[in-house]
Amino acid sequence: MKVLMIEDDEAIRTGLKYYLEQENFEVVETDTGKEGLKYLQEISDITICLLDINLPDCNGFHLFKEMKKNKDIPIIFLTANDLETSIVMGLDMGADDYITKPFKARELISRIRNALRKKGSSSASNIIHFRNITVDLNGARVLKDNKDVFLTALEYKIVLTFFLNPNVVFTREKILADIWDVNEEYVNDNTLTVYIKRIREKLEEDPANPKIIVTVRGVGYKLGEENVER
Repeated sequence: MKVLMIEDDEAIRTGLKYYLEQENFEVVETDTGKEGLKYLQEISDITICLLDINLPDCNGFHLFKEMKKNKDIPIIFLTANDLETSIVMGLDMGADDYITKPFKARELISRIRNALRKKGSSSASNIIHFRNITVDLNGARVLKDNKDVFLTALEYKIVLTFFLNPNVVFTREKILADIWDVNEEYVNDNTLTVYIKRIREKLEEDPANPKIIVTVRGVGYKLGEENVER
């Protein structure tokens, strides 16, 4: 997925670009609103924008309106201004999120994924099919052979990690970071092994020979090879 980052602080841009690329995002960056709007118009596959409010050539709120006229993608405001009035203004305008500096990179990644999930739920099918498993995003349900499967909240979020990113190999560290960010609950490496085992027991035909959540030896886990249908 491609991120457009409009941020005039070079140190922030450099740090975020590195971290986003580690999370399998492609980054297009600029320090001016004019160039950011140009990129949005010329690059068709930008999926989300990180927008600084205080730019050298324009106001981020004004730029937000111009961007929305060109393309309806999720936009997250990045700003050092934590005044409630500014936050409310940004959200009332239709921003998908508003995060104040300084912030933790993992928190931003979590918010980006959350904004993309919300956008995907509204613009694409809310039903995901893979083999004999169905994920109903609206109902937060998982079905096997059209029968409900009971999953804990953490198990469900792990399942979503794979089903919403079918072509991505997730390291154990990335999965743990996502769970920590979203749930504010500590899960260690050994606990993740237990969760993966339980999910396989609930979803797989043969848990000892998994076809849904498969192990990529020496790396982590990914969804199986079949196509996901939405």
